[in-house]
Parts: sequence; C-alpha cells; structure tokens
Amino acid sequence: MNNLLFNYILKNFLKMFFLCVLIAYSFGMILNLFEEVEFFKNNDVSFLTPLMLTSIFVPSMILKFLPFIVFISSMCFMIKIRNNKDLLILKVYGYSNIKIFFILAFTSFILGWFILVIANPITSSMVKYYEKTKSQYARDIDHLVTFNNNGLWIKENLKDGDRVITARKTEKFKLIDVTIFHFDNNYNLYEKIFAKEVDIDTNNWMLKDAIVFQLVNGIFKKENAKIFNISSNYNYEKITSLFNNSDTMSFLELVIDYKKLLNNGYNERFLNQSLHTLLSLPFFLFLMTAIASILTMNTLKKSDNLRFIVLGLVIIVLVYYFKDLSIALGQTDRIPLALSIWAPIIALSLFTLIGVLQINEK
Repeated sequence: MNNLLFNYILKNFLKMFFLCVLIAYSFGMILNLFEEVEFFKNNDVSFLTPLMLTSIFVPSMILKFLPFIVFISSMCFMIKIRNNKDLLILKVYGYSNIKIFFILAFTSFILGWFILVIANPITSSMVKYYEKTKSQYARDIDHLVTFNNNGLWIKENLKDGDRVITARKTEKFKLIDVTIFHFDNNYNLYEKIFAKEVDIDTNNWMLKDAIVFQLVNGIFKKENAKIFNISSNYNYEKITSLFNNSDTMSFLELVIDYKKLLNNGYNERFLNQSLHTLLSLPFFLFLMTAIASILTMNTLKKSDNLRFIVLGLVIIVLVYYFKDLSIALGQTDRIPLALSIWAPIIALSLFTLIGVLQINEK
C-alpha cells in the first residue's frame, strides 16, 4: 500500500508539473512568435523560420522561470488532492504532512539536477543555434566578434573601409600578440599592424612595441613604434558584453571547461555568476515546492482556494524581485557576488524551516 500511495503522489505531481510546463511553453510560443515575425517582416523567409526559431528559444525561457513554474504546479497539485479528499486519505494511511512535504520537495530537487545535467546542455545548444541563425538575417549588425581556438577575432566597420583584428589571447584589459589589418572600401589591404600587447580598457587603444606596415606606391613600408594609438568602436567592456549570454553556456560546460573559457577571454565574474545561478537551481526548486506545500497543508477547507492563489501570486512577485535585487547588489559589489545569488536561497530556507515545524504539528 505504501508503494502504491508513493507512486500516486509522485505520478500526479510530475503530471501536474509537466502540464504547467506545457502551458508555459504554449504562452511563450505565442508571445515570442510575434517578436520573431516582427524581426523577419522585411526578410524573404517563410513563416516556418520564425516558428522554428521560437520553438527552440522558448525552452531556455522556461528554464529561467522554472522555480515559479514548480511553485505553481506544487500549489495546484496540493489544492487538487485537498479538494478531492485525497490528502485526508493519505493521512489516514500514515502519510503525515511532513512525509508528503519531503516527497514533493526532494522530487523537485532531483528534477533540478536532471534538468542541469540533461536538459540544460540541450537548451544551451538550441540558443546558440538560435543566435547564429538570427545573426544571418540581422540588417543592423555592425560587429563580428568571436572567440575560437585561434584566439579573438574582430571585424570592425570603419568610414573608409574595414578593420580585422586578431589576438592570440586576452589578459584582463589587454590583448596579447595582436595583428590588425586595414582594408579600403574595395577590400584592398593598405595597412598591417603587429603588436605584442594592446591596452583596450578604453576606445583609444594603446599598442605597445608596434610594427606598422603602410602601403606607399604599391610597396609596404615598415615603421617601428614603442607606442601606437588607434581609435576603435570597442573596448574591453563592450567586447566582453557581447558574450555575456549565460543561456549559451550549459552547466556541464561551465564546470568542465571553466579554465578554458577564462583563457578564451570570458569574464571571470560573468562565469562565476552563471555557474552559481545554475548550481542554485535544484535548491531553488526544492524551496519553492516546499513553500507551496507548507501554504496548502495548513488547512483542509476548500473555501481557502482563492486565498492560496492570491497569496501564491504575491509570493512569486516578492521572490522574483528579491532575487533580482540581491543579484543587483552583487553586480555592484555591495555584497559578494556568490552571496547575492545564494542569499534568496538562505532566506527561503529559514522561512521553510519555520513552516516545516508548523505543519509537522498538524
């Protein structure tokens, strides 16, 4: 009988969770599809293109709101079994509030790890494909910046032509072993610059130990310069911001290739924030399920359904803004960045502990 009741709880909770995910996915498809259609309205593409891009982008959106989806699904499940008297039957057969609480909460916790290890790498790959595909149709792209095995590559549009920049690696605010090519509007090379080190802290780049080759009468003339300055549309902050999309990085990639990503020039604070945010997901799911269970286990009255729904919406809003406020404090160095990500988890844990003690007495 215990196994039967356990399977009943687990099966129906997961069914409610996937139903809420499906509803969220449907709403995401509708809302994002309008944005994609607007983006492609001046491009000669079929309706399948924005539809396909929407379908592969929405899963990453769902992962961001997963704690709130879990909270809603937990509330709906608990209200359902309370209204149809299943909660009372479970108690009759020895399933206390605390036992039901831990079954639901640990199911969400395990589900969180499953999502990190299995689902997150898939959604990150989908977002990479999404961004790559959209960039091919963007009319106003004025940059091409990429990191690969050969280092950093930048293509910059200038008034009188184009500039191509390559660097073997980055070190904080500097580029190391840099080569710069200048082309005219007809894509003819008229200048080459080699530098051991380039300071890109500002838009006025300072090249150290530069060797400049300029085309004069069809011949490249060499000139050495200890310091050589060029003006660029890019600086360190702008270059790194182009890669600050955590949706394109999976949890496994951050864990396994962390040092490699640092060597490729990714910002350490950005990588730490992405890693801690993903790592906190299973704990967030555990706590949101726990809070939903605690709220609905305090009474068996059907008349309290509306109160729980309103209270649940208020909690979602408060948790969402508290989480954003905490991360903002971390990003502005008011508190340590790691603490800013885990602070909501710690606060919710204290609230959950008090709630568990209360429902354990019922």
